[in-house]
Amino acid sequence: MQPVVALLKNCATSLVLVALLYGLSPAGFALAQSDDAEQELAELQQELKARQQALQGSKADARELQSVLEQSEKDIGAVARRLNNTKTALAENRDQQEALKSRRDELEQAIAQQQELLGGQLRTAFISGNYDYAKMVFYQEDAARFERVLTYYKYLNEARQKEITQFKASVTELEQVNTQLQVKAQELSALLSDQERQQNELVARQQDRQQTLVKLRSKIASEESRIAQLREAEQALLEAIERAQRASQVPQELTGLSGEKGKLLKPASGTLRRLFGKRRQGQVRWKGIMIDGREGSAVKAIAHGRVIYSDWLRGFGLVTIIEHGDGYMSVYGHNQALLRSAGDAVAKGETVALLGQSGGQSSPNLYFEIRHKGKALNPLQWLDI
Repeated sequence: MQPVVALLKNCATSLVLVALLYGLSPAGFALAQSDDAEQELAELQQELKARQQALQGSKADARELQSVLEQSEKDIGAVARRLNNTKTALAENRDQQEALKSRRDELEQAIAQQQELLGGQLRTAFISGNYDYAKMVFYQEDAARFERVLTYYKYLNEARQKEITQFKASVTELEQVNTQLQVKAQELSALLSDQERQQNELVARQQDRQQTLVKLRSKIASEESRIAQLREAEQALLEAIERAQRASQVPQELTGLSGEKGKLLKPASGTLRRLFGKRRQGQVRWKGIMIDGREGSAVKAIAHGRVIYSDWLRGFGLVTIIEHGDGYMSVYGHNQALLRSAGDAVAKGETVALLGQSGGQSSPNLYFEIRHKGKALNPLQWLDI
């Protein structure tokens, strides 16, 4: 209200000077001054009302854009998760093909050896045929020799039959392996098509997100609005942690992190930004650190625990919160995709998310916190870095 009063005083002074210059009477001047002041005040009030309405409209637009951003980043997370599964399936398919090719080579070598062995047996049988087997059976005068010949022929036939059986089995298995290789090749082609489609979809979703982000940033450009957004985001994180804690039952095997100070696994590969405790904006300070890394790279659990939150959170994007027992928990934000759900048990070093830039980030990074009974701890004192 003070700026309005000052403006009115300035207007009044100017009107007095004009009145004196043109010889107006004090009474006439007072009347003119009153009319002009009322008109000026009405105009100022009208402008103030318009600005307030515009501000409310901007806030409403910002809330709507936040919702659009949330959905966009969730969609990106879903596509990135499918793409990650496809990449895993591709790797498994290639491993299976390598194993089948190795088996095919073994079978082809075995078949070649069996063919050679059978050929030798057939040549032996042909040479032995010069002794006239039937004649030897019916006209054999030496009983001992006759018995040896019969035994020899019996052994020869059994050995030949065994090799023939093995040969047939090898040929049959080789045909099956070749069929499996054809199937795996078709599966590989389909997986590659899926990968290309998912990659294109991911790029399109990221472009949509970037457009929404530009609009949103223009709505919250002022420092006051930005500080309010940061405080709201921090409060949303605290509330999410409290809700998750109330809903969870801490397994007895989770004993906390008190003995792990300075030994915990770095949650992602990349460049560390030592932000904890530094001024963020206004009186808001950083409660964690950031690790700048490659989009889609692994985000790993710093210690064994249980996921108690896995969802999108305003200001932090796609977030995973892991409970470690005794009031300790770790927070992983700005992810591209979440790979574990609330309630899942996780081991130390297990990949729980993919690094990204959700939550309105302009470049891929991991936002990371460690908390004990709700209080933020300096991660630099806990991680093995």
